[in-house]
Amino acid sequence: MTPPPPTAVDLHAVCDTQSITLEDPLTVNNVSARRAKAQPLNGGVAASTHSDLFKSLQAHGKKHARRWDHRLNEESKSRQQPSIKGNAKYLSKPDLISLGGGLPSSDYFPFERLDFKVPSVGQFSEEETHKSGVTLSVGKHDVSEGKSAYDLSIALNYGQGTGSAQMLRWITEHTEIVHNPPYLDWCCTLTVGNTSALDMALRMFINRGDYILTEEYTFASALETALPMGVRAVGIEMDKEGLLPTSMDDILTNWNPAAYRGAPKPWLLYTVPSGQNPTGATQGIERRREIYRVAQKHDLYILEDEPYYFLQMQPYTSSPSATVEPPPKTHQDFINALMPSLLSMDTDGRVLRMDSFSKVISPGSRIGWITASAQIIQRFVHHNEVTIQNPGGFSQLILWKLLDESWGHAGYLDWLIYLRKQYTARRDVMVRACERYLPREIVSWEPPAAGMFLWLQIDWSKHATATSSSPDKAIADPRPAIENDLFHACVDRGVLLTPGSWFVAEAEDANEHGITSDVPSHVDNATNGHTNGHENGTSNGTVADPKKKRTKEKKMFFRATFASATPEKMETAIQRFGEAVREEFGIKP
Repeated sequence: MTPPPPTAVDLHAVCDTQSITLEDPLTVNNVSARRAKAQPLNGGVAASTHSDLFKSLQAHGKKHARRWDHRLNEESKSRQQPSIKGNAKYLSKPDLISLGGGLPSSDYFPFERLDFKVPSVGQFSEEETHKSGVTLSVGKHDVSEGKSAYDLSIALNYGQGTGSAQMLRWITEHTEIVHNPPYLDWCCTLTVGNTSALDMALRMFINRGDYILTEEYTFASALETALPMGVRAVGIEMDKEGLLPTSMDDILTNWNPAAYRGAPKPWLLYTVPSGQNPTGATQGIERRREIYRVAQKHDLYILEDEPYYFLQMQPYTSSPSATVEPPPKTHQDFINALMPSLLSMDTDGRVLRMDSFSKVISPGSRIGWITASAQIIQRFVHHNEVTIQNPGGFSQLILWKLLDESWGHAGYLDWLIYLRKQYTARRDVMVRACERYLPREIVSWEPPAAGMFLWLQIDWSKHATATSSSPDKAIADPRPAIENDLFHACVDRGVLLTPGSWFVAEAEDANEHGITSDVPSHVDNATNGHTNGHENGTSNGTVADPKKKRTKEKKMFFRATFASATPEKMETAIQRFGEAVREEFGIKP
């Protein structure tokens, strides 16, 4: 008989679930030792679970997070655990016969077994997987048969708002290995992706009529999530490293409620620090520290949306033959090469970090997680319990089999290192194509350090419409017409890029750029953008009283993605874009 895997050893329900406190921080190399010293995993049907069962509660130098009662809204503070969900804590009692819940019998789940093929560690390409991939199998009763720690009978039944104990353990360990939050009572909980997590977070914190802070160009779906709640955005100026802390500080220091429909000073910041959508900007370490200091100064709470965090790339070199910085060789080298997260510097517990498998495994898995203080996680879980109930069982089980039972933490980091190399190569193909085909006097860009987007700035002031002195062409702001014409010229040539005006955080800017295209909604279905939601055209946030608005330089951008198209098609697409720019701006080839 084949012995059970290490994860299945001593699997049984227990009453005492106290965590084991270890002195050393968790690393890839000591996960097995941590698990061996911990209490056995209680991973049965609808098992109650919590991150404290799986992390190192190091007391040295760590304090509890601040309380955020003054920021939670009445809806969130009034949520309590559903009474029936509370019964889960008794399910760990040995020999308990439960007649109190509504859990159906797994006898009537019409799935006996699942088999799926995945890459072997270190052989990640599609071709290698086809030749040497590993087939993972999961049966309905693998746990009771001593074959595994998770099976179909558990995964396909009702679960908890935290997600399964099996996946939560892996997520908590991963978070400690990569981020090791500097306060004591941090926790994780599973989500169904970052767009859902953002929706729930906004419903926990904001009230109708509030404003939130975000980059001046931002993920359109975030704005469209907030708008029906009666919430508008204030756009913070950006540079090549993203959000400018000085701009945010100036907005908050000089906040005038009369200029913003009587709204109080914003205190909630939504930011995408790495490979920002749409600009591709990545905040440097000192930039992140400055943002955190401004957050402390004005008592902000931060929503750190990081779907592209692990798509950080090697530095760009324009020549393929140039000496390049070698990619990380070891797991620790890879972790050290990552830009430190806001979560990793969050001494106050003022960051809710949103992570997702959408960009690094698959968007259709609909599995993500958040990390925040225990107080905030409790509020979030109670919201989960009456909305999504729990993330999908199929997805949790398949991901656990891959990430925990097959690859392990080391194998997952190897996969992320592989993605780093792949995205670096893709980014380089697109940027070199831009250098080859685009007129530099009109189009400029910064090679992104992370993510999947290239942000192309158009010098619209050199367009004939902008430079004409003819009275019949005297237009207050010619940008909308120029952007619209260039967009359609691209489509006519068989290339689709996304106009930057679709991402403007504030409505008056967006309205200035009203684009009359045929495809303004659900853009990312065609352009492989942020797939945790839909970017439905122009955002509708607004700033009241335009006379009070901050003066901004009027710019024009287009967003291109290098995530999906083949290298050959990317080069052809950029060539077509260059042809469209030259024709619209009257530049001879």
